[in-house]
Amino acid sequence: VQLVESGGGLVQAGGSLRLSCVASGSILSINDMGWYRQAPGKQRELVAAITSGGSTNYADSVKGRVTISRDNAKNTVYLQMSSLKPEDTAVYYCNAEIWRAYLAVPHDYWGQGTQVTVSS
Repeated sequence: VQLVESGGGLVQAGGSLRLSCVASGSILSINDMGWYRQAPGKQRELVAAITSGGSTNYADSVKGRVTISRDNAKNTVYLQMSSLKPEDTAVYYCNAEIWRAYLAVPHDYWGQGTQVTVSS
């Protein structure tokens, strides 16, 4: 199983970015999917998460500026970010809890990360 993120880049403060993450491989189904971020010198933190049924959860720091969504048919999760601030600068990681064939429990998988840099 692989998770591949895309959509990061350099943007000015106040701008927008849309991140995408596609899961591929021997996947039976996906439970929760989420986006985390890690800034230099800081711990990785949850940005937003979404259940297979579409319920969402957001970090207080991004509420109102970020929307997480998913396309279950495409095993894809998106993160639409707007009104970006310099403090949003970080490597953004995709995470998914995935059921695979012949395994009794789902496992957590991570993408390689995509850099988001917001200039002031």
